[in-house]
Amino acid sequence: MTDSMRCPVFIGTSGYSYTEWVDSGFYPPGTRTPGMLSLYADVFPIVELNYTWYQMVRAEAISRLIASAPKSFLFAAKLTRTLTHERDRDWKHELKLYREGIRPLEKQLAAILVQLPPGFNRSVQNRYYLAHLLDGLHGFPLAVEFRHISWARDSVFRELEERRITLVTVDAPSMPTLFPCLDVVTNPDLFFVRFHGRNLQGWQSGNIQKKFDYSYSREELAQWNQGVLKSLRSRSGKGLIFFNNHVRAQAPDNGKLLQSILEKEQA
Repeated sequence: MTDSMRCPVFIGTSGYSYTEWVDSGFYPPGTRTPGMLSLYADVFPIVELNYTWYQMVRAEAISRLIASAPKSFLFAAKLTRTLTHERDRDWKHELKLYREGIRPLEKQLAAILVQLPPGFNRSVQNRYYLAHLLDGLHGFPLAVEFRHISWARDSVFRELEERRITLVTVDAPSMPTLFPCLDVVTNPDLFFVRFHGRNLQGWQSGNIQKKFDYSYSREELAQWNQGVLKSLRSRSGKGLIFFNNHVRAQAPDNGKLLQSILEKEQA
């Protein structure tokens, strides 16, 4: 067995409660939102929680969520947007609320995703804010997704290494200011990958549905597996992969496709 194959990989999707996934056939006809997670967990071992970005996470809601999934099921949770995108409130208070709200998930929490906006460049002010934000999240497993290319530098990677924080590897269209797809490992315990799709026109349109309307082919995923994924697995203890191309249930379809590629490889 190669070093890369010794590294377990948990594949899932970014969000799970899409009503269009019923129409697309991933969920049975008539499935309602409260029943989606248990059905999702029959297919995937992990999910990336999207709703924790849109609204402040609350312990009661998290506890209900945990109860509807198997005890072995894992979660990644996005940091709330008031701490990353809409920073017009008392961020220290917001951080306190987030830490309190996410705490019931600790035993099944694979990572907290700190997703930064495209306009969050590597200015002195932003560097200062991010350092203090990461300090405030100390004790949780963290993964940082940069969207601006100015963060793609060795000094940033070294800082993440010192903090043992995972740099998120992104698969997205190639654009001048967008953070590139890199196989850089900053935390040997964990790598974290997000597949956003390669719809360049969609990304340029600013329309969310068009942006994530993309389906990866078997050839694209097989090539990615032999290149970037093999490199990440050879230097990590565990890996998380999430498909964010949610339109028309392309995310779960691609997740299952990558699962089959990895299973065939290990057979």
